[in-house]
Amino acid sequence: MPPRRRSLSTEERALWRAYTATVKPLPGHALPPLPAAPVVAPPPPPAPVVAPRLKAPVLKAPPPVLDVGLQPGGLDSHRWKDLRRGRTRPERTLDLHGRRAQDAYLAVRGFLLAAQAEGLRCVAIVTGKGPAPEGGVLRRELPHWLNAADLRPLVLGAAHPAPNQGAVHLLLRRRRRP
Repeated sequence: MPPRRRSLSTEERALWRAYTATVKPLPGHALPPLPAAPVVAPPPPPAPVVAPRLKAPVLKAPPPVLDVGLQPGGLDSHRWKDLRRGRTRPERTLDLHGRRAQDAYLAVRGFLLAAQAEGLRCVAIVTGKGPAPEGGVLRRELPHWLNAADLRPLVLGAAHPAPNQGAVHLLLRRRRRP
């Protein structure tokens, strides 16, 4: 069975007629007159468009600011007391004595990323007490470094263990498995 041919639409016929009007037909081959244009009713007014209700994207809130020595939300009081009193033993320790601030920051960042990758739960960072009353540069800067966007999600809590104010014990979050 031969394929069925489609017929020309009204617009295509009008276009063809406009083209053929520019061409002189051969004798005896004049085109038949055009049929009367069909009366087209005006289209109905468009219905009001109602925008579909979209769910607002769920934005994950950044973790709250970490304060060394203050119990964070999400950490039970028993574990917090153990961390604060020095009963939770750190699995690794990073000593920052004698380092400049920029080198110390890079060391802290690398240390925390490696500790979390290894699945460690508690680590210690030794900054030293520094000169009284405000403490040393590293001790003042460490809380700012811990609240950096790339490090804050790693740390659950931070406290100076009871007798030692020159060190900070950090409780790391557990790694999420993919």
